[in-house]
Amino acid sequence: MAIARVVAFEDVSSERMAELDERMRTGERPEDMPAMELVMLHDPDEEKTLVILFFENEDDYRRADAMLSAMPAGDTPGRRTSVSKYNVATRMTA
Repeated sequence: MAIARVVAFEDVSSERMAELDERMRTGERPEDMPAMELVMLHDPDEEKTLVILFFENEDDYRRADAMLSAMPAGDTPGRRTSVSKYNVATRMTA
């Protein structure tokens, strides 16, 4: 069963999201990041962001969680308010 790491951020401007989007699209994926997929959701009116990372297994989740928890605050979208772990019960794409 896949596992998701869901992180909530506050104080995330549209400019910051555009900067992160550009950096992700033009940069290289970190070699040591075992996530299968990343989804970022942004509410520009409330300046809030959710980042959802999907992992194949618990070991990948733990490895990424340690790496992401040690990330400097300047590399995150904004002020982190929560980190949650979920089992992915079902998933569907078009």
